[in-house]
Amino acid sequence: MAASPRPVLAQDLPEPADYESLKVAAEWYAVLQDADTGPPQRAAWQRWLDARPEHRRAWAHVEAVSRRFALLRTDGERDAAEKALRVASRRAPPRRQAAGRILALGGAGILGWLAWRLTPLPAVVTAWRSDYATGIGEQRDILLADDTRVWLNTRSAIDVDFNQDRRLVTLAGGEILIETGADARRRPFFVDTRYGRLQALGTRFTVRQTDDDVLLAVYDGQVRIRNLVGGVALVGAGEQKRYTAGGISMAAPADPAREAWSRGVILAENLPLADLIAELGRYHAGHTGVDLRIAGLRVVGRYPANDMDRTLAMLERDLPIRVQRTLPWWVTLEPR
Repeated sequence: MAASPRPVLAQDLPEPADYESLKVAAEWYAVLQDADTGPPQRAAWQRWLDARPEHRRAWAHVEAVSRRFALLRTDGERDAAEKALRVASRRAPPRRQAAGRILALGGAGILGWLAWRLTPLPAVVTAWRSDYATGIGEQRDILLADDTRVWLNTRSAIDVDFNQDRRLVTLAGGEILIETGADARRRPFFVDTRYGRLQALGTRFTVRQTDDDVLLAVYDGQVRIRNLVGGVALVGAGEQKRYTAGGISMAAPADPAREAWSRGVILAENLPLADLIAELGRYHAGHTGVDLRIAGLRVVGRYPANDMDRTLAMLERDLPIRVQRTLPWWVTLEPR
């Protein structure tokens, strides 16, 4: 059975298992929340769990994801969960039949621990310590004292430190779009990241920071990169580069998608379906998996960043796929 909900560190999440094992683990998870589940079903679950190490990995992953949700707090969220569970319960395979009966548990059962608010502890701590921050699915547009505009994407945080000699924005995490203002005192404008410092030269640009590297895309003007070992590169309008502490990549054409998110849009230009779902997953609290048989389908279109249901409906309409909702927070895309 699932443990009590608590915030989970990123490193607490086990390595994801294979698609099929994760799918079945989620189905068993739904079954075991049903108050009517008896010894035969639990014995069948135990046999499945013991059959392969991969099954145990998948089960651990499903449990870990479930712990990353806070309690449902509003009637609107409860209604949304009940609606999603009704949709899931319409499927007929044996493991899924019990999912429909979960509704009978009400607030004391699955609806008591399902939630839409994902709360990774590192993100919470970063937000507390930062001048400006966004949560999952949230985007902010900030006007700084020098008329610079900064857009924060989902799960992002910055600190702002202006003095007489320079203007400094520190990207603590996530992704930002900056449109620098015309400073009357002509102070240089810098962006600090974990792998180096950027200097804006009258520009509009985005910066996305991950554990692996920083992606800089420039749409107007120029930006100078200086990484932690002193490597320097100038990135012009229409170009993008990645950099780490010790290296800077060759220039590539700036990806329009790296700017479109500020308008609430995810652009897909011949993008593999799995990559699109991974990008959309940054804006949503939950798991969305893609069957390997359809992961490589190419997608072209504009999708709303903050409306996963609408996006999935669009994909289901345009591609040979179907959306399987095992739980409100666990969705898989499969071949039709």
